Amino acid sequence: MSEHRPTIVLVHGAFANAGCWSKLIPLLMAKGFDVVATNCPLSSLADDVAAVERVINMQDGPVLLVGHSWGGSIITEAGNNPKVAGLVYIAAAAPDSGQSFNEWWAGSPPAPGAPEIKPYGPGGYVALTAEGFRDHFGQDLAADEIALLHATQGPFAQGSNDERITTAAWQEKPTWFVIGRDDHMLLFELEKATAEKLNAKTLVLESSHLPMLSQTAKVADFVQEAALQLASVE
Repeated sequence: MSEHRPTIVLVHGAFANAGCWSKLIPLLMAKGFDVVATNCPLSSLADDVAAVERVINMQDGPVLLVGHSWGGSIITEAGNNPKVAGLVYIAAAAPDSGQSFNEWWAGSPPAPGAPEIKPYGPGGYVALTAEGFRDHFGQDLAADEIALLHATQGPFAQGSNDERITTAAWQEKPTWFVIGRDDHMLLFELEKATAEKLNAKTLVLESSHLPMLSQTAKVADFVQEAALQLASVE
């Protein structure tokens, strides 16, 4: 049976950039997929969605959107693009229609890593401290990898958290969800409840907030499974 494999478009979250996919991209390419990692400005939800839309619109065929953390909010909005066939959330937010990120996680207890988010210059930007990366963001990664993530992080416009989703794409499109059981940035129970609300095929890993870096092979296999399922129904 012939298949039209979707292009996999990767969307990073706050305190990150496209480099957070550095381990996942080679594995997905080795599996025969076309992969594009976006670089979001992290200046507003609208700006981030526009950046991802530009990448989606450049692809010839269907797209599988993969979003990490704040990137889940981005793909929830950008996923309404007709080229998007499915959504994969990795330790990610998934607000509902008319809901902001802050409203999405309002009922969850404070995350252990939240106090390490500090103001970053003027304009309402915030960044994560070195201690935050070491103890809460990627506590299951090697020290040199954590240091690199901290040095290359993308500061985040905190006001983005109050921007509301217009229509949640997960309401109409198939979804998958990877949850890190030891996530200190978005708590396990919040992610689990969200995945259940989305009726998402779910993979739980014994990982930090960065399963695509600490358990890359398992994440790659899960993304492949999603992409092949979409290809089979094209």
